[in-house]
Amino acid sequence: MIVTNFPNAVRVIEHTLIPLRDGTQLAARIWLPDDAQRNPVPAVLEYLPYRKRDGTYERDALTHPYLAGHGYAGVRVDLRGSGESTGLLFDEYAKQEQDDGVEVIAWLAAQPWCNGSVGMMGISWGGFNGLQIAARRPPALKAIVTICSTDDRYTDDAHYMGGAFLTKAGLEWAFFFFSLMCLPPDPALVGDSWRPMWLERLQNIPLFQENWLQHQRRDAYWQHGSVREDYAAIQCPVYAVGGWTDGYKNAIPRLLEGLKVPRKALIGPWAHGYPHFALPGPQIGFLQEILRWWDYWLKGIDTGVMDEPMLRAWMTESVKPASHHDTLPGRWIAEPSWPPPGVMLRRLFLTDAGLREAAAPLTARAVCSPQTVGKCAGDWVPFGRGRDQARDQQEDDTRSLVFETTPRDQPIEILGAPIVALDVASDRPIANLVVRLCDVHPSGESLRVSYGVLNLAHREGHEQPALLAAGERHRVRIQLNDAGSVFPAGHKVRLAISTAYWPMIWPGPDTATVRIFAGTLDLPQRPPNPADARLTPFAEPETAPPEKPTIVRRDGVRIERIDRIGLESGTQDKTEYHVEDNDPLSAVAELSRTQTLSRNKWQIRVETQLRLSSTHDTFRLQASLRAFEGANQVCRRDWDRAIPRDFL
Repeated sequence: MIVTNFPNAVRVIEHTLIPLRDGTQLAARIWLPDDAQRNPVPAVLEYLPYRKRDGTYERDALTHPYLAGHGYAGVRVDLRGSGESTGLLFDEYAKQEQDDGVEVIAWLAAQPWCNGSVGMMGISWGGFNGLQIAARRPPALKAIVTICSTDDRYTDDAHYMGGAFLTKAGLEWAFFFFSLMCLPPDPALVGDSWRPMWLERLQNIPLFQENWLQHQRRDAYWQHGSVREDYAAIQCPVYAVGGWTDGYKNAIPRLLEGLKVPRKALIGPWAHGYPHFALPGPQIGFLQEILRWWDYWLKGIDTGVMDEPMLRAWMTESVKPASHHDTLPGRWIAEPSWPPPGVMLRRLFLTDAGLREAAAPLTARAVCSPQTVGKCAGDWVPFGRGRDQARDQQEDDTRSLVFETTPRDQPIEILGAPIVALDVASDRPIANLVVRLCDVHPSGESLRVSYGVLNLAHREGHEQPALLAAGERHRVRIQLNDAGSVFPAGHKVRLAISTAYWPMIWPGPDTATVRIFAGTLDLPQRPPNPADARLTPFAEPETAPPEKPTIVRRDGVRIERIDRIGLESGTQDKTEYHVEDNDPLSAVAELSRTQTLSRNKWQIRVETQLRLSSTHDTFRLQASLRAFEGANQVCRRDWDRAIPRDFL
């Protein structure tokens, strides 16, 4: 529901600059109750590199005016080197970013319209740095809401999974970020300084993927910004939010278990999006929910939000597998703590007869998958608005090693992370194992419920990988992604194992055959709880009025016009991923993008390209940047980097 009548009238500061000690100025857009100068209010900060002017304006319009209308200052700040902020940005989640954030919070707390209390909220990047800055303990920061984020930058971000390189997710994120940082500030806000600011960015932007590919194990680079290293550093209350369909969900149970501060969690059916508009639905009144949180922690109003269960989660019913879902059927459940007291591990054994309740012999099985297994995987981080989710797994299943139960007499409900333990041996020193947990319908359709990846060279941990000796047996543990799902009566539980998952992960340097001698699957089974039926329903979604662009097509290109500021932007993307079934070294990924910004006679075009390939010992990363003002090329840069493979 769109809300237009708020308790407070709202005024907008379209653009203001926050001065930092080193002379850098960060650009902010601020929504305020119109009487905040007379009656100061708490501030809620969202701190991102995604261009407040023309990047996040659509979702900002739904959220920040709503907060302001309910007695908060909604503050959207661009990181240094992005949007209209000065300075340069050299990496994600850098210490400089945290230092700046601490200064921003102090500045907000000191404003005459702020009562001295500040909260942070954000999804993805904003969820990351909310946790990271909370660990810095700025005095004015009283609570955070972190959405679709992670506490571990190596194990649960768009770079590596189980010690394997996340190909499609990693490259597309790196390329998007690189291309975005090549855009200029808006001359309508910064005046003639836009050109020198832009040229400085273009000449200094790093090839971000080069840096990330130089850190292929969990070293100090990834430990920085991973609050899992020291949960005790966070001293303010935390509300952790995510969705089962999203790639960022595993951090939520860890945060509940590891943090000692007041904390809550919410896991819905959603992909990567704010729960008041995310797909798959059902959406909820998330803005009302976080208002209860902010009222409690920033205004001292007892809303009852902390009297409720620690975790609310969506228990997802079985559904016909598809690459897109508008909604996922299910019900809300609740747990008072994590680990949840009623969940018990239900062990199934890999046997010659399939997955069975009792241990039985297993004749050693070999798995050596075609490199193209993974066609049905969907994206590592689905956004829910395209066809980006895992589809029917049957094609991948038929080319994998499969163990399954007989049709179940009773349904099984799981909540948490399934765990697979295997006795294995490889004929090559580096090999990947991918394990998928599937719900097999009576029709034969295979719904992926969860999956996990392990580079076997990382079997003892991601800090110090070690090569495999040919034929030597190892016991390995693969923790699959957390899930809340129902396997109905009449369905089968299937475990599908492969040595490839393209283009989800990059192939190992050799075609490896892995033999499996024994194994178990532990399912975190949650018995149905009658108390779930008595949970208070979430409110229906509310938002402030949307701001939608006008869409036109010009020369076959989709152009978005932001009418309020008279700015037009266009993007053309092309991505290609290729690998031969029998040759892991044939893998290649190629991405290209053309971006335009224009207003009247002011016209900007940025062309970027990225290509990744590999030999047995080396990654080859190639990229190019071309930037134009009108017809004039103002920047040309090229990269061609050879990066050694490090147990990958």
